[in-house]
Amino acid sequence: MNWSGGKDSALALYHALQNPALHLTDLLTSVNKHYQRVSMHGVRVELLEAQAQRIGLPLTKLELPEMPDMAEYEQQMRATLAPLQARGITHAVFGDIYLEDLRQYREKQLAQIGLKAVFPLWKRPNSELLREYLQLGFRAVVVCVNEKYLDQSFCGRLLDEAFLRDLPPGVDSCGENGEYHSFVFDAPYFSHPIAFERGEIVRRTYQAPASTTSVCPPTDDEAVQSDPFATGFWYCDLLPR
Repeated sequence: MNWSGGKDSALALYHALQNPALHLTDLLTSVNKHYQRVSMHGVRVELLEAQAQRIGLPLTKLELPEMPDMAEYEQQMRATLAPLQARGITHAVFGDIYLEDLRQYREKQLAQIGLKAVFPLWKRPNSELLREYLQLGFRAVVVCVNEKYLDQSFCGRLLDEAFLRDLPPGVDSCGENGEYHSFVFDAPYFSHPIAFERGEIVRRTYQAPASTTSVCPPTDDEAVQSDPFATGFWYCDLLPR
């Protein structure tokens, strides 16, 4: 299970666990090696590990440098997947909903090493997914927002009906275009909820990549203020309690 710790991967895991054709064995998460935080989300590794403990699945961390290019990312991914394949892993589960190019990329890369991709949420309507998320009792807090779409006030809020009602027009309610990222602290398959405290809310500005080879911006203190075309993100630090 490609586990980001957010609501989409959490809901995809729920459906994968319900599928008798699948046997879930491991969680795999990309982590900023220097800062020890979940890539893009900025969540501390301690909280990621708390999720894995409550799910009851072993966690494999794909540790990446701060600004990996695609070649480096793919090399690291293949090296991380090799031991899992040696144990008999044949499929990788993702929480993607409708980004066709991303799905094609995942399927192509996995096919090169003999793995198949599974997308439990694929093409399901956003409203249906969010209704299911709420009805099943998932609980999450928004840990990162892209200021091109959302202002600081959305960062650190619970991902609930009020949050969804307040989203501006044109913002994808599931955040599929990177509008926001979340941290799930309770789920139907958690042994018990994760206790945390909201910490500092900070703004980080990242330069637009010089080419399309960049995988993602760094997740913490690499703030860059000089580029007028840089993208700003608001992060809410969560502190384990």
